[in-house]
Amino acid sequence: MLPLLRCAPRGLGSAVAGLRAAAPFPPLRPLLQPAPRPCARPFGVLSVRSGSAPLPSLLRPRRPCSCGCGALHTEGDKAFVEFLSDEIKEEKKIQKHKSLPKMSGGWELEVNGTEAKLVRNVAGEKITVTFNINNSIPPTYDGEEEPSPGQKVEEQEPELTSTPNFVVEVIKSGGKKTLVLDCHYPEDEVGQEEEDENDIFSIKEVSFQSTGESEWKDTNYTLNTDSLDWALYDHLMDFLADRGVDNTFADELVELSTALEHQEYITFLEDLRGFVKSQ
Repeated sequence: MLPLLRCAPRGLGSAVAGLRAAAPFPPLRPLLQPAPRPCARPFGVLSVRSGSAPLPSLLRPRRPCSCGCGALHTEGDKAFVEFLSDEIKEEKKIQKHKSLPKMSGGWELEVNGTEAKLVRNVAGEKITVTFNINNSIPPTYDGEEEPSPGQKVEEQEPELTSTPNFVVEVIKSGGKKTLVLDCHYPEDEVGQEEEDENDIFSIKEVSFQSTGESEWKDTNYTLNTDSLDWALYDHLMDFLADRGVDNTFADELVELSTALEHQEYITFLEDLRGFVKSQ
């Protein structure tokens, strides 16, 4: 019995070899290769070899201009510079103040870019009002009436007014604390007539900060006026009015901020034109 079992593997091996010779298996690599698929794009668009058809304008690589400066000048840049030149000319034409208007009441103005500071000294107290013109123009709404056919472009566009938030700091002579009042212009109060007795600005927050410190501490208590007793709020408004921060001041601040914002906008357009035009 044992010799028969020893001969079985040899017999099976011979049978398998005969089957392989009669019907050979296909190679393994062709079975793993994906079937060819038709190309979805014309070869003329994809070809970048010399002698091929020109590429569409969106796919054609940008090349430096022929003047030899090595910079990138496109037709879009040229049109952009022309548009900016016209825009600068129109903005200068409608510019109301060639120089910044002065504030009444003896306020001294300091300007550092988009930030302005007004300083006034009254009876041993130093009052400082600081504001920034960035993001100070309220958004225009689309629900306005359609212009009439004979209406000019200047009459169609609303006049842009800058109404920035401003911070009032009151420092007593020799005092170690500074009273800080954060104020803003409510949208429904801006542009009201002078005979209206309502205040055109509001106090949002009140806090004390250490005098002489450049950075305010968030750990100091801050009083929010949304839930404040009206009698206390009126006394705070009177406190500001006694120091020259009243409706007249707020009106002049809007005029000053609007002039500064327009001046910085024109400067930005000129810098943008110079950047696009530069070689």
